This record gives sequence, C-alpha cells and structure tokens, in this order.
Amino acid sequence: DRVVAEMDAYDYGQYTAADVRAALSHEYRTLEDFKALLSPAAQPFIEEIAQAAQLETRKHFGNSVCMFTPLYISNYCENYCIYCGFNCHNKINRAKLNASEIEKEMAAIAKTGLQEILILTGESKKMSDVEYIGEACKIARKYFKVIGLEVYPMNSDEYAYLHECGADYVTVFQETYNSDKYETLHLAGHKRIFPYRVNAQERALKGGMRGVGFAALLGLDDFRKDALATGYHAYLLQKKYPRAEIAFSCPRLCPIINNDRINPKDVHETQLLQVVCAYRLFMPFASITISTREVARVRDNLVNIAATKISAGVSTGIGSHVDDIEDKGDDQFEISDGRSVDEVFN
Repeated sequence: DRVVAEMDAYDYGQYTAADVRAALSHEYRTLEDFKALLSPAAQPFIEEIAQAAQLETRKHFGNSVCMFTPLYISNYCENYCIYCGFNCHNKINRAKLNASEIEKEMAAIAKTGLQEILILTGESKKMSDVEYIGEACKIARKYFKVIGLEVYPMNSDEYAYLHECGADYVTVFQETYNSDKYETLHLAGHKRIFPYRVNAQERALKGGMRGVGFAALLGLDDFRKDALATGYHAYLLQKKYPRAEIAFSCPRLCPIINNDRINPKDVHETQLLQVVCAYRLFMPFASITISTREVARVRDNLVNIAATKISAGVSTGIGSHVDDIEDKGDDQFEISDGRSVDEVFN
C-alpha cells in the first residue's frame, strides 16, 4: 500500500534543477532525492549523475562484475500476458526438460567457466511444480556456486523447500506497479492477482532466501513511476530485512506482435541510463543486472558505469545449450546481445 500510494502521488514534473543538484550533493540519497533523480529535470545532468553512480559503484563493488546465464527448463505457461512470448494463447513449441536433459544443459554451461545460473520456467505450476524446480536446483548445486530462480510466485514454505534444494535468490518481475494497467495486460491466470505478486519477494526472504530481485518492465506504463515503485519497494524490504541482498533488473519492453494493444511508452537509452544510475545512487549496495534485451554497446557501457551483473552465452529457448535434446521449445523473446561467455568476459 505504501509503495502504490507513493507512486500514485509522484508528480515528477514538480522537480527542478535545484532538486537534482541537491540530490547529487548528498552522501546518502533520500526518497525525495530518488524522485528528483528520476524526474525529467535530471536529464540535462545525465553526465554528472553517471559519474556519481560510477563512483558509488566502485566504492562498494570495486571493479568486480558477476557473470551468469539463464537456463529455461520449461516454457509452459497458464497466464495470458499480452506482451509475453510464452503466454498461454501463443502458438509456440512448448517443451519441458527432464532431469537428464537439465543436467546436460548445466554441464555444458559450467564448461564455459560460469559459476552462477538463473533457472527459469513459464508460470505453470501444473507443468513445472515445486518438486520439479527443486530437482533442477539440486542438479545445479553440483555445477554452480550461485543459483537464482525466476519462476512463478510461491508461498514461503515452498521457497523454503527450494532454498534447501540449493536456491540462493529469487527474482520476480512486477512488470508494472500500476494496478489498473496491470489488469489490462494480464487477462487470465494466477498472475492477475496483483498483491500476491507484489509480496513474493518478502515471502522468499521469509523462506530463507539470501537475496531477492526486483524489476518493472520499462515501457509497459510510465517508466518513471514504475522505477520509483520498484526502488521504493526494494528500499522498504531492505529496511525490514537488513541482511537481504537486493538486486534490480532493468529490462525494456521489446517490440512484440501485440504492441498496438499495449500502447507501449518508449524508453530511450538515456532514460534507461537515468533509471540505472538512480537505482545505484538511491541503493548503493544493490546489485544491478543488464539484460540481453540490450545491445552489446549499451550493456558494456552500463557495466562500466553502474551495473554489476551481466548475462553471457544467453538463449531464451528450451534445450538450446546442447545439440542432442530433440524436444526443444521456442524462445521467450529475441535477444540483442548473442555474445559467448568468453566474448563478454573479454
């Protein structure tokens, strides 16, 4: 309620250059500073903001960057989200890896040198139940030091089970914090239940997860308001659970077949940079991930400024890392940076 109320009351047009300068001068940024840094008034200061964000990143993370790859183990989904390639009404090749196939995929990924993996499924508890995801975590534990999950929201006891199986952190994309717009985008499935999704990160922490990730899909609605809600949501949970590792993802909406039904609000590269830097200045200890939705140039520049985690060797399809898996599933979306692990590392 506090997050939504703050977002609804956010009038970013009222912030001035003086507010932005004040935010840049502070050692610790307040919620008001965060609002100013996300406002249109901050755009002329993007160079100073980026320099401040780079200093903050180096102070807390040094020159280290984490690398990982996502592994999609199933693309069955029961939700009808009109912007998503996996939605239940799309006529795509559906597939689900068995334990043997998951192991082959993970072994192939581990050979590239990566030590972190992100396990993903479509949002179908029927086709990808908690035990199935838990088995994938147990297999991953043999190959990787860090295991993340991006799956359907669960109850705390289910998150506790997956934590016991080896999962370290959970990321949940809220997509948009505008509940009215959310309802028009999610036409069927459990994902329609807005409050249950909003509270997923807290349930994951109660289940023992070490860290949680937050994201709005920038462009579904007003990106400034969604970024404010995402940051404030993370801030409140960090205050309540000080030991939790907090992470942000900053995906922009990719062009899709249903664009005309969504009325997307374009987010340009300088605006993406503004959001990433505002997250860094507001929550300096948070990890920030840059998706392969972005081209290599954008990802490389953001890692040099404020991002601390980057994916490599990415595929969003099912069974794409080895050749001998016959039943392969279609991709969720087209990536824009197809570089290998070695290329990204270099």
